[in-house]
Order: sequence, then C-alpha cells, then structure tokens
Amino acid sequence: MNSHTAGIRSAHSRPTRTRLAMIALSGALLVSPAAVPAVAHAAPSATATASTSPTAPDREIGLTGTQNTRTLAGYVGADGRTVNDRVLRSDSLAKLSAADVTKLDERGVKTVVDLRTDLEKRVQPDKPLAGVKTVDADVLGKVSPVALVDLDQAYRAFVTDANARAQIRAAVVAIEDTAADGGTTLFHCSAGKDRTGWTAAVLLTILGVGRSTIDADYLASNHFRHADSQDPLNGVNIGWLSTSFAAAEKKYGSMDGYITDGLKLTDRDITSLRASLLD
Repeated sequence: MNSHTAGIRSAHSRPTRTRLAMIALSGALLVSPAAVPAVAHAAPSATATASTSPTAPDREIGLTGTQNTRTLAGYVGADGRTVNDRVLRSDSLAKLSAADVTKLDERGVKTVVDLRTDLEKRVQPDKPLAGVKTVDADVLGKVSPVALVDLDQAYRAFVTDANARAQIRAAVVAIEDTAADGGTTLFHCSAGKDRTGWTAAVLLTILGVGRSTIDADYLASNHFRHADSQDPLNGVNIGWLSTSFAAAEKKYGSMDGYITDGLKLTDRDITSLRASLLD
C-alpha cells in the first residue's frame, strides 16, 4: 500500500431550538437534495480515459428522481483491471420514479447503504425497493455540531471520529458482502457529494484506483449537480477531500494505515473486494 491509499447528537445543554437549527444547517451544508496483495494505486499521474471520464454521459445512470447517481465502473484499478458495475454512488432516493425503481432492479441492486442522519431519513425517507436490504450507516451521528457546519472539520471527522470510521467500515463491508454474492450496492447520503464522496474515495483507494482519478470522480458532483466548487450547499471543493486524506496521513501515517488500522479492514477484505469489483 502507499500513502494515497457519522441522529446528530448535540450537547444536552443547548436549547432544543438551537439543536434543531444546527441539525438543519448541517444537513443543508453536507447533505442537501496466495500472498494477499497490498492496496496500491495506479501511478499518481493516471487519470480516467475519455470513455471512463467521471463526467461522461454514460456514467450517470439516468434516474429521473436523482441528480447524482452514477456508476464507478470503468476506472482503472490494481493490476490494470477495471472497476465493474456492482457499485453505484447516489444522492437521496426519496423521489425515485417507478421507472427509476425498475432501472435499479435491472442493475441488480441488492443493498442500499444510507449514510444519512436519522433526521434526514425521517424528513426524506428513501423510496422502498422490493427485495433490497438497507444498511444504515450514519457517518455523522456523533460529531460535534460545530463540525457539522464547518466542512473542513467535517471532512477531518470522517477520519478522526470513531463512529464515522465504524460507519464507513460498515458501508464497505456491506459492499464487499453484496458483491461477493454477485449483487450491486448503491450507497448514498442526501446530495451524494460529501459523505458519499469520501466513501467512494475510500473504496476506490482499496481497489487501487489512482488518486487523480479519485479526485476527478469526487469533483464530478459539481458537474452533475450543476454547482460551483465554492458552493458548500451544492458543490464540492478538492480542498475538502484533501482534508480527509491529510487527516488519514496525520493520524494513521498513510491511507494504508487508515484502511487497516482505522477501518479495521483485513487483507482478506481487500482481496475479496478486488476479486468481486475488478474485472
């Protein structure tokens, strides 16, 4: 491996109105509508080719009820193999149409990982999908309210907060188990950009995808959400993602350390993910 390799609980002393305001604001900012191989990236200069560009027309799978649902398929990972179509990243599934539900079924979606807070789930519950297992992984469930309204702090918390790490681990393990059974996993928050963005970055890192491609996939939320990189409500900024990577370097020495020591993923987990998700 190398170095390229979340209800929100406020302090009880705060008045209820203040707590709810902080929750609402944070939701808006972060989540609006043989030997086991080492985890290694492609060369740092590697980028997605034109046909697998994060903003290519065929990357968004065409759901009418979401803005930011797209496949991770086609990115080049470990040993030159490419990521297959068994993982989708998305925003809220509250407004899925009947056609959208059919399309997800046709894509073999068997698991949905919901990275949102309990409040978000109550306000905008996902559209039920028959025969699909839901895994609740509230990444920001135990962070400070201050962190929730400060994106730099939030992105650091993805790495430094014990609950965040546990929930991201749960998301990755759900992806692993589903893929091993031949099914597709869709993971999402509300806007599909921050919690979803970091989860995608972690997964792609495990699969050996190069950092520049990971950055491009993250920034593609600006394209699909028609947003500016300086708009924390709707867009993403590469500086925020870099904050998470830097936090992993500082706390664990590398992304390798974050994945194995922070997320407690084993060589067996990594081998399984690569065997199921790389072709």
